[in-house]
Amino acid sequence: MLLIKLDATDSTNTYLKEILAQGSPRDLTVVQADRQLMGRGQMGTSWVSEPYKNLTISVLKRFEDLGAGQQFRVNIGTSLAVYRTLKNFLIPDLSIKWPNDILSGNRKICGILIENMVSGSRISASVIGIGLNVNQIDFDGLPQVTSLKLETGQEHELDEVLHALMAELKTSFVDLLSQEESRLFSNYESLLFRRDKPSTFEDEEGRMFMGFIRGVTQDGQLRVELEDRVEKHYGLKEIKLLY
Repeated sequence: MLLIKLDATDSTNTYLKEILAQGSPRDLTVVQADRQLMGRGQMGTSWVSEPYKNLTISVLKRFEDLGAGQQFRVNIGTSLAVYRTLKNFLIPDLSIKWPNDILSGNRKICGILIENMVSGSRISASVIGIGLNVNQIDFDGLPQVTSLKLETGQEHELDEVLHALMAELKTSFVDLLSQEESRLFSNYESLLFRRDKPSTFEDEEGRMFMGFIRGVTQDGQLRVELEDRVEKHYGLKEIKLLY
């Protein structure tokens, strides 16, 4: 692991992509920022983090034989790595909210943003942004957010959390290339938030409907069972889980 530590940057993903455009940084290069000024989440949302309290990093993972159609494997591997890390720190009631938010109970403790570099029919590299709430306890009126400190009552060393996370990511990167697809997806689906529970969703037009999360497709769409046992598949911008 090559670690680049920054006092501040707009976005660790943007910084790492700029390094990638200018040269050839080695596999598992990590950019860590104490202050991230314009952190990004899924679908252009912002990620706000109190300086020096949390883990805001981006990891470069190079691939030699990962097809573009297999890119959701990167989401799965990263989500499972964060899940295992938090479980080892005794965070309770963990689950994965599709596609890759990590929850403790119904409160978000980690967000993940993955940007893949595709060359032809292959993924050459992924820039994996991870925002993990560690020691922050005040989230400015956001009741659905939590942190390691809020869940355990203890302060955590950011370096310790980082090295534990990187060890799990290395394991996940091996698994996502070597594990058979059914096992990899089954491990992920078993941890999905509200799987097999009646849930309320909102579609692109703002219409609400009921359904049951059953899993994901090979390309990462959410499988939802509707009335009369009809199953539909939804992309990230097509559906929102309300409760």
